[in-house]
Order: sequence, then C-alpha cells, then structure tokens
Amino acid sequence: MPAFPSVLSCWLRRLFPAAQWLANYHPPQLRGDLVAGLTVGIMLIPQSMAYALLAGVPPVYGLYASLVPLVVYALLGTSRHLAAGIIAIDMLIVAAGLTPLAEPGSSTYIALALLLTALVGALQLAMGLARLGFLVNLLSRPVLTGFMSAAALIIAFSQLGSLLGLSLPRGVPPHQLLWEVLGHLSAIHWPTLLLGAGAILLLIGLQRYAPRMPAALVVVVLTTLLVWQLHLEQAGVAIVGEIPRGLPNWSLPNMNGAVLGSLFPTALTLALVQFMSVITLGKAFAARYRYSIRPNRELFALGAANLVGSFFQSLPVSGSFSRTAVNAQAGARTPLSNVLAAGVVALTLLFFTPLFYYLPVPALAAIIIVAAIGLLDLRGLHALWRIKRTDGAIALLTFAITLLLGVQEGVLSGIAASVIAIMYRISRPNVAELGHLPGTRSFRDLRHHPEARPIPGLLLLRVDASFSFANADFLQDLLLSRTRDDPSIRAVILDASSINDLDTTAAATLQETARVLQEQGVALYFAGVKEPVLETMRRAGLIDQLGPDHFFLSPHRAVLHILLQWGQADAYLKEVPGAEAAPSKEPDA
Repeated sequence: MPAFPSVLSCWLRRLFPAAQWLANYHPPQLRGDLVAGLTVGIMLIPQSMAYALLAGVPPVYGLYASLVPLVVYALLGTSRHLAAGIIAIDMLIVAAGLTPLAEPGSSTYIALALLLTALVGALQLAMGLARLGFLVNLLSRPVLTGFMSAAALIIAFSQLGSLLGLSLPRGVPPHQLLWEVLGHLSAIHWPTLLLGAGAILLLIGLQRYAPRMPAALVVVVLTTLLVWQLHLEQAGVAIVGEIPRGLPNWSLPNMNGAVLGSLFPTALTLALVQFMSVITLGKAFAARYRYSIRPNRELFALGAANLVGSFFQSLPVSGSFSRTAVNAQAGARTPLSNVLAAGVVALTLLFFTPLFYYLPVPALAAIIIVAAIGLLDLRGLHALWRIKRTDGAIALLTFAITLLLGVQEGVLSGIAASVIAIMYRISRPNVAELGHLPGTRSFRDLRHHPEARPIPGLLLLRVDASFSFANADFLQDLLLSRTRDDPSIRAVILDASSINDLDTTAAATLQETARVLQEQGVALYFAGVKEPVLETMRRAGLIDQLGPDHFFLSPHRAVLHILLQWGQADAYLKEVPGAEAAPSKEPDA
C-alpha cells in the first residue's frame, strides 16, 4: 500500500498541475518566464483598460481582471504558454448581454458584470467536472469564423463614438451606428478624431515596422503626454480621469436570483466561446512546442479563474492570441509568466495609476479598433465557401445574423444551422452501388470506377453512415423503390462495413424492409457487419428472422454464396483469383 505522502503528492499533482512543473523548475527557466511576464504585463495594462471600456465598465476593472484570474490559471492550467486575461470578443459579448439590463457604467451594470463572471466560471467548472469539454464542438469552424468576423466589425463600429467625440447609442447594429454618424457629421469633435486617427496610424505602423515594440503602450504614453502638455482635455478630448489606486477588495458577487435567468444565455455563450479560444490556442502552441494539454482540465482551470476572479471584481477572462504569441516569442517556459504579468499589473495599481489620469479615451478606442481589424477573417470566409459550400453558407449566415441582430442570436443561429446541416447529411447518407472489379475480390462504387461490373440479379449497396432513426425511412424507401423499379433484382446485399452504429428504430425498419422484400421475392443479405452492430441485430431478432446464412464477412463471400445457390458462379469464379467453388459457410452471425 503506498505511503500517505505519496498518495497526497499524486493527488496534489492531479489537482494542481503547477505542483508538477514547480517541482521540476530550474533557474534557467526563470529568465524566459521573467522576460515574457514583464513583456505581456506591459501589453496587458493598456489592452485591459481598453477592453474594459468596450465592456461598458470603468478601465480599472480591466486591470482587476488581470490579477487573480492569471494566478489561478497558472496553478490549474496545463498550457505552458497561454496568456490569460480579458479579450475584445468576450467584452463584446458582455456588453451585448448586459446593455439591455442596465445602463453601461452604472453600479447596477458593474454588479451584473461581476455576477456574470461568477456564473460563467460556475458553468465552466461544472462542465469541466462533468467532462463536457466536447460541447465546444458545437462551435464549428464555420460558426466561429463567421462570428469572429462579424464581431470584429461590431467592435470597431462600437468605438466610433469615442473616436469621433460623438454620443452614440450603445448595443445597436453597425448599420444603425453608421446612420447615426452620418446624421451628426457636423458635431464631430475634430481634436478627438485627429488624436484617435493618429493613434491608429501609429499602432499599425509600429506593428508593421517594429513588431517587437509594445505598440499599445507606446501609443498610451505618447497620447497621454500629448494631452497633458497641450491641455487637450480642456478642448473637449475625453480622458480616463482618476483610476482608483490599490488592489481590489474581496467581496462576493451580488447573487440576484431575479436576473440569473436573464444572464444565463450570455453566460453559456461566453463559456463556450472562451473554452474554444483557450483550447484552440492551447493546442496550437502545445503542438508547436511538443507537449500536450488536457481539454477538460483547461475548462476546469478557466472556470476556476473566472469564479475566483469574480470575488476580486474581475471581468470574464480567457486566452488572448496576440499576448499568447508574444508570451511564447519572449521565451515563456511555464505558466509562471502569467503570475509575473499579474505582478506587473499589481505594481501599476499600487503605484502608477495617477500616470493614466490624462490617458485619452480615443487612444483606447484606437487600440480596440486595431485589435478588431486583426479579427476580421475574410480569407477564412472565402476559403470555407471555396472548400465546401455548406460550411461557407453557415459561416455567412452566422456573420449576417451576428452583424444585424446581435451576438447571441448569431452564435445560436450558427449552431442551429450546423446541427441542421449535420442532421440533413445523416438523413441523406451517401449510398454507393457497388460493382465487381475484375481480377480481384473487391467491389467499388460504380460512379467512380467505370471498370467495375454489376452482377446481374444482384443489387449490392454500401451505406456510408451509421444507421439510425434519422435515415431509416430514407434507406428503406431507397431499397424498396430500387427493387420495385427493377424486377430482375433477386437479392440485395448491404455492405455494412461503413455502418458504425444501429439504433432500435433502424433495426425495426430493417426487419420491416426484409419482410417486404421477401414478399416481393427478393432476399436480403449483409456483409462486413461490425460486432456492435451485429449484436444489436441479434438482440432485435433480425438474425433469427433472416437466418445466420444471410450474414457474411465480406461482399465477396456473400456474392459467391448467392451465385452458387443460383448455379451461376462459374463466370464470377473465373474473374476472382484463388476463389473456391465450394459454398462459403463462414457467416458473421
């Protein structure tokens, strides 16, 4: 029996993956983690404040979200390079879900945002404990591509008011915002526009010509100095103003049961979108650096980061692609880089928040707009349409509904369209009519192999799908119509090698089909049935109904058996090398 310390050690390593890498941590690793943590922390400060404004809350809440959640993820996550924190897409979903419930920036709105963070974390924890990570597959690539591209436009257009110095409505589609701007062109505040446009050009230029520089931080410093020196706030340029100094206080989110139901759709959308982001990033960098991550553990870690973070006034967090790329490029070796990045933010909150007093809001809008432009994936939309029109149509549908109706509506419509497309494909599976390849024991699709030859009197079909309630009637109608239309068919062989599952509805349909075929004088045979499917047939009584001699290991054996019964095997045997003239008595059943 293992000693108690060993059992405790194993339990700690399973619960806290950090216990494993901390036990093997070497001083040379610290340099890479330190450089990466400092670099990401410097990026995180302006980005987190900008994204907090996108969510509709004061900038300091973006900094709060960059503290405790990063430490929790470092303890529980399995990715060595993922940079946790708030991202633009998540904050767009937060704003879309909360704006109908309260005035952005109000105390009620902030309380709802913290409660939403707790609800997202609780959902992700429950899904991780129940090993429901597979649910993220509902967000297929077409849905995610269409959603991300539409979200990029929504995010960019949502910053028009801050960029132009206009008071525009929140939570409305981009086309309405554009209409509002066109109606208020005379009210544009030109100093604000010039400052914001200059910040955008500087961000794009630094990203292109000096990619190693923290572009967002450079823009924040330069525009803050410009406003301070030229007193642009007195000319009407909006500034961030006073940011509370100090670390966030510990407090429980206000558990308002009356609004939990209203928050649930937003929380579920966030939980799935965040997990997709984390898993996509985690797998990409794990493959690049040759290690593995555990999806359900990542879901658990993400949920814990959000739930615990909500106690410290955090907004929902996930994984940032840009910061993760910088984290890896800067030399991160372990999740300790997240802890060090959180340390940079903590020092900023403790000592440096007065430096951000003159930070102009249009500069933060510029940071958000440039980040959003990077999310617009027109090439991905075109590639989906070129490769498979159905996937392209789902992506465009998701894109259009997200853009015109809203984030949740777009995601749910995309998921629904994906499910409908899958169900349609399942209900209309590919059924190939097979012919014999001369000189072999193989049978191939007559449409793609013109050299294959049909065998007179035999209809040999291969069903390329599981046989279920969704396609049972379709396959029954196909079999019965083919045999009715061609009186020469005396036997039907179903090559079941591609059928991985059989439910009770399909089994009952096969029994009924066999009975009707028998009344028409047509025998039904099966070839290559897999053991689980065969067991279902046995329990349903199909084998007893047809007889064990109607089940064979391969189409060749079934064809040979039938032709021998008909006394017509000579021509077939001449074309099959090594075939025996004796009846095949090796049925599956």
